[in-house]
Amino acid sequence: MTRTATCSCGQLSITVEGDPLGQGICHCLACQRRTGSVFATLAAFAPQYVVTGAATEYERVGDQGGRYTFRFCPVCGTNLFHTEWGFEDRYVNVAVGGFADPTFPPPTDSIYDCRRHPWVILPPAMVTHDEDPD
Repeated sequence: MTRTATCSCGQLSITVEGDPLGQGICHCLACQRRTGSVFATLAAFAPQYVVTGAATEYERVGDQGGRYTFRFCPVCGTNLFHTEWGFEDRYVNVAVGGFADPTFPPPTDSIYDCRRHPWVILPPAMVTHDEDPD
């Protein structure tokens, strides 16, 4: 299966192959600020993927020392995908909203649950982690 996620204006897109390696939501404060929402919803995909259009990059160091490169559309500002340094050959994380597909598989894990807004109710089967389990 081929899936394409695009930014709001359509200038930037990423096409991935196959089923997601995993789907999750992140409640860390950095993801809250990055998305402008109370959590980020991401899906990881194995390479190979194809990026079309120009992207602006932003690098950030996570709480546990991992280095991440986030790609944004320089026109509309959509944060569409990111990679982790040293793991670029293993997976890419794509913002699930970029697929604009209500049938996309639901997230299975919730990380940084210690920072989840108390009014966000998770499905009963969701696996939660107070911090990043990696």
